[in-house]
Amino acid sequence: MSLKIVVLAKQVPDTRNVGKDAMTAEGTVNRAALPAIFNPEDMNALEQALRLKEQNPGSTVGILTMGPPRAAEVIRQGLYRGADTGWLLTDRLFAGADTLATSYALATAIKKIGDVDVIIGGRQAIDGDTAQVGPQVAQKLGLSQVTYAEEIMKCENNRLTIRRHIDGGVETVETPMPVVVTVNGSAAPCRPCNAKLVMKYKRATAPLERTTDMPYANLYEERPYLTLTQWSVADVNGDPQQCGLSGSPTKVKAVKNIVFQAKESKTLTGSDTDIEDLITELLNEKIIG
Repeated sequence: MSLKIVVLAKQVPDTRNVGKDAMTAEGTVNRAALPAIFNPEDMNALEQALRLKEQNPGSTVGILTMGPPRAAEVIRQGLYRGADTGWLLTDRLFAGADTLATSYALATAIKKIGDVDVIIGGRQAIDGDTAQVGPQVAQKLGLSQVTYAEEIMKCENNRLTIRRHIDGGVETVETPMPVVVTVNGSAAPCRPCNAKLVMKYKRATAPLERTTDMPYANLYEERPYLTLTQWSVADVNGDPQQCGLSGSPTKVKAVKNIVFQAKESKTLTGSDTDIEDLITELLNEKIIG
């Protein structure tokens, strides 16, 4: 059977390079100050989507992302690997969104896309580590969800069989479609870019990325597939009060890069006395208990 698959992907700041300018005065991430990368676990999700497409002839894979115009790079990276299309949610009203506002925006976009069989994304993004967006999208759409997925094993009779990696072992589950699936970073890594697809889509851009002096501006009339779909809050019939900062009850106070340094050390033996002294010290310092 042919499937309509949507991959939820995010362009994230590289949290390995957090510096003093990582936060804005409003308490949001200063994305302009950090290198932008494709969220790692979303890459694992993309690979599962592409495998599902290959196993089910006639299926399509689309990349849905939200962010500033430069986030269209996430869509291009998906196209280079075998995705068929993409949608960029970009609007100042989307800015500063927490997981609640993000899941609302993604859910409204998925409703606009329509007739989606499988929605798949990474377990969590490295700039938040909440693992909330996938489940919240499922709840807003009223769909079943499977989290901590490692492999979509098969698709038969309008049902997916999925292997999950959970605490204590591995679990195999079966779920009807449509369904939201979130994928662990321990799943298969994403395939590399395909050279032919890179040549085909390297000029693909969202309208807001373009400038009047682009030397290849005529390409967009000749090759419509190079124009990436770009949606605003109004385009997806969203409520501005539920988007961006307006729809975000979570406020980040600060982001800091903390390096732990040992100021002193103590060597203990395995004797009962040393162990009792250690427990007493931890209790007195209110570290445990």
